[in-house]
Amino acid sequence: MTTETTRSAADEHEFVDAVEAWAEKELRPVARKYDLADEYPHEIVEQMKELGLFGATIGEAYGGLGLSAWTYAQIVIKVASVWMAPSGIFNSHLIMAAAIERNGTDAQKAAYLPRMASGEYRGSIGLTEPNAGSDLQAIRTVARRDGEHYVVNGSKTWITNSMHGHGTLLLVKTDPQAEPRHKGMSLLIADKGPGFNVVGKLKKMGYRAIDTCELTFEDYRVPVGQLLGGVEGKGFVQTAGGLELGRINVGARGAGIAEGAFKHALRYAQERDAFGKPIWQHQAIQLKLADMATQVEGAKLLLQQAATKYDRGERCDLEAAMAKLAGSEAGAECAQQAMRIFGGYSYSVEYEIERYYRDAMLMCIGEGTNEILRQVIAKQLVDRHRI
Repeated sequence: MTTETTRSAADEHEFVDAVEAWAEKELRPVARKYDLADEYPHEIVEQMKELGLFGATIGEAYGGLGLSAWTYAQIVIKVASVWMAPSGIFNSHLIMAAAIERNGTDAQKAAYLPRMASGEYRGSIGLTEPNAGSDLQAIRTVARRDGEHYVVNGSKTWITNSMHGHGTLLLVKTDPQAEPRHKGMSLLIADKGPGFNVVGKLKKMGYRAIDTCELTFEDYRVPVGQLLGGVEGKGFVQTAGGLELGRINVGARGAGIAEGAFKHALRYAQERDAFGKPIWQHQAIQLKLADMATQVEGAKLLLQQAATKYDRGERCDLEAAMAKLAGSEAGAECAQQAMRIFGGYSYSVEYEIERYYRDAMLMCIGEGTNEILRQVIAKQLVDRHRI
C-alpha cells in the first residue's frame, strides 16, 4: 500500500467521523421538530453545503471531494442512523452528478459539476411517472425535436429535491415508436424554466420535511446541448448505471435506519425495568437484540462488497441489488423490533423510534422495489452460474 493511498484512506475515515459528529450535534436536536412539522430544513442544507456533502462523490477536478462509494455509503449510514430524510437531499443530487460525470460531454461537465459540488446547483432524478415506476420503459413523457430545442410534454412524480432544487435529470422518450422501447429513451439536463411546473409537495407517512413533488411539463423547451452525452437513445443505459450508486445509497440509508433503531432499542432495554429487572435480561428481548445487531452488520458487509466493486469500475448490479435488499429489509425489521421493545411508548412522538418505523418502509420501495430486486438477483445468479 502506498503512502498516498494510506493518507487518502485516513482522510476519508476522518471525514466519516466528522459527518458523524455533525449529525449528532446538529441533526439529532432538530430532527423531530422538522419531521413533525413537515418543514424543509433550509438551515441543515446550508450546513451540508459547508461540509461538502453535495460534492461528496464528484471528482476533485470539478471541486468535489472525490470520495469512494464505500466512504460515501458509510457517511449515509451515519446520517440515516440519526435522521434518514436529509440523506435524500444529497443522494438524488449526487446520482444526477454521477450520471453527468460518467456520461456527459466535456461542456456539460464543466457547466454543471463545479456548481453541483458546491451545492449552488442542487439536482434531482426525474424518472418515475404516475404509470411507470419499476418499469421505466413504460414512461410517457415525450421530448420532440424542434430545431435547436427539445419540446417536452409529460409528468413525473415522487421527485425528491424538485421544489427547492434547480433542475432534474429528466428521462424522456425521444423516439416513442422505437423497438425495443429502451432504444427510444434519452436523458435531458433540465433546468427550471417556463413549462417546468412543480405541482406541489406530496404528503407522506414518513420521509417528511423533504421536498418530494409531482412535476408536469407543458411545451417545456430544453436546448439540444442539454441531451446527456449528446446522443439520443442512450437514456435507459445511462439510467441503469446511476441506479447502481442509487441502490448502494438506499441500502446504506436502510442500514442506517437499522443501526439507529438498534442503538435506541439497546439503550432503552437497559433503562427499562419489567418484572424486577432490566428488560434486556428477558430472553425474548435478548433474541431481538441479537438478531438486530446481526442484520445491521450483515447489511454493512454487503454494502461494502457492492461499493468496492463500483469503485473499481466493475459490474455490480447483482451486488448493489443484494446490498439494497439487505439494507432496506434490515431497516424495516429493526425498526419494527425496536417498536416492540419500546412497547406502548413506541407510539408516542416523544420517542424518536416511531420516526424510524415510518421512514423505514420507503427504503423497501424506492430505487426499485424489493420484489423487483429479488427478480434481478435471481436472474443474475442464473446468468453467472449457468449449467
